[in-house]
Amino acid sequence: MISPRYRRLEIEWKHFAVGDATCERCGNTGEALRAALEELRQEFTPVGVKINLTETLLDKTRIAESNEIRMNGVLLEDLLAAGVVSTDCPSCGTLAGESTCCRAIEIGDLRYEDIPPALIKKAAYRALGVNLP
Repeated sequence: MISPRYRRLEIEWKHFAVGDATCERCGNTGEALRAALEELRQEFTPVGVKINLTETLLDKTRIAESNEIRMNGVLLEDLLAAGVVSTDCPSCGTLAGESTCCRAIEIGDLRYEDIPPALIKKAAYRALGVNLP
């Protein structure tokens, strides 16, 4: 059984939106985040961990923060020792009405423009103080 050091996991996910629409990479991250949350709740609810997701919608003046995930106040890339880069995002450009770059993370030689469930879960474990082998 997993024994977390902390009993709360506060997750904030920021993403650019125009009305109900978001870009493809943020949409993919959102789906991955919801899938990871379902698994995390199944694992941690029985041991008393409360998990809360706050979704912060950004306008185009804050697009540099788009697709940012914080767990217990710590950026996902800091939990994963990843770097942050800015890459062209045609989907955001369509929504914003101008050429736009969005954030992506890099771990070693791998770049993630949308964040997969496995990385979200790994960051969550670290935010909860769970040491994985």
